[in-house]
Amino acid sequence: MAFMDRSYLIRNGAGLKIFDSVRTLPVVDPHNHANVREIADNDHYRDAWQLFAATDHYVWEMMRKRGVPETLITGKNATPKEKFLALAKIFPEVAGNPVYEWIHLDLKRYFGVEELLCEKTGGRIYDAVTAKLATDAYRPQALLTGPLNVEVMCSTDDLIDTLEDHARANAAFGRTLIRPTWRPDKAMKIFAPVWRPYMNQVAARFNVKLNELSGLIDAFRMSHDYFEARGCRASDHGLEIPLRADVEYADANRIFKKAMAEEALTAAEVDAFMGYILAEAAELNSKSDWVTQLHLGAVRDVRDSLFDALGPDVGGDISNHFLDFAPALCSFLNRFDGRLKVVLYCLEASHQGTLATIARAFGEKVALGSAWWLLDTPIGMRRQLEYIGSADTFSNFAGMVSDSRKLLSYGSRFEMFRRVLSDVLGDLVERGQMPEEIALDLAGRMAYRGTKKFWNL
Repeated sequence: MAFMDRSYLIRNGAGLKIFDSVRTLPVVDPHNHANVREIADNDHYRDAWQLFAATDHYVWEMMRKRGVPETLITGKNATPKEKFLALAKIFPEVAGNPVYEWIHLDLKRYFGVEELLCEKTGGRIYDAVTAKLATDAYRPQALLTGPLNVEVMCSTDDLIDTLEDHARANAAFGRTLIRPTWRPDKAMKIFAPVWRPYMNQVAARFNVKLNELSGLIDAFRMSHDYFEARGCRASDHGLEIPLRADVEYADANRIFKKAMAEEALTAAEVDAFMGYILAEAAELNSKSDWVTQLHLGAVRDVRDSLFDALGPDVGGDISNHFLDFAPALCSFLNRFDGRLKVVLYCLEASHQGTLATIARAFGEKVALGSAWWLLDTPIGMRRQLEYIGSADTFSNFAGMVSDSRKLLSYGSRFEMFRRVLSDVLGDLVERGQMPEEIALDLAGRMAYRGTKKFWNL
């Protein structure tokens, strides 16, 4: 088997046939971190570094791991070409990591570059890609509706966002291609240093008084209605561990008032407040038939020097298999049993069994999301899919999401997923565990139809 040939990631004939059936299906991406303003502005990308690596902390982490100085990763004094050449120099050394495959898929599929990225080819590839980016065929909107074949994608947006960029982009597309996703994390994370100033922004945005927690809940309702009127279909919540859903208003209000007065809170008070707010958000979602996404288990910013120098979301996050998801998650799901669509994600492989069995126990409205973040690899996806098929059901899988800030991810990450999915289903066919016609139908459902239906897209 040659590098990224027709059989890339697929080990059997049935899998190749399955992949051929889903290869050209449109992309439906219910969760990403797209820069909607960039898409709405539709300016040319300046260079290859901007497109491939400037917003991708996966790439940054690989460069740091191979000893590239930070000045050539996130520094302001190095040129984009110098950064790209630094990436090219160490790129053969990260083979085996999905970053190596994603970038080569992007180069091969969308720029016709067949050479491997390395020190010898880096300058040539940079110049060739940058030249193509100067043409109209490589503007963001043309890429999305052309070679990336995106039918609909859902960005991630703060509850005070006004979403004008979504309106501009969709007007340019002539249809609703980008939908917002409601993410009230900043309001929920009462422990964060920025929480108190953020409350002032919420009060100003919705013209509410925040003397009582009820004012914040009023702002939630107004924001939720605003997002719904603009096509929102889901909320998203990032949680290190799940939160109980049985906190009373009086307790949450007392904690809210303490925080507004800038008094110190205990860990138990923080958890209680966050659990109350999450449940209030879920109540709103239930009435609107939105999907509630729970991204569980990310332990943030553990490398102090990195956080102190660059802030969050730059590659200092880890997983922790000791986190206990079951008690609080069951509390939350019991409160909303049968009346709320929930998607569960984790980034620690040892948590997959817990989430799969919980999804199985709570029926059709609770679904497993795609292998997330540190599991978003051929190995992680294959293991998750195999487990889903045996502990839960393939048919209830919530679908692939890119979870990406990078436009080309709608191509490379979805191709990787569809290949792994085809390989897993093909194995079942080859071993006599599943008829081929059933596998073909499942592949279409898991790669496209089922996702559209579950997320109301």
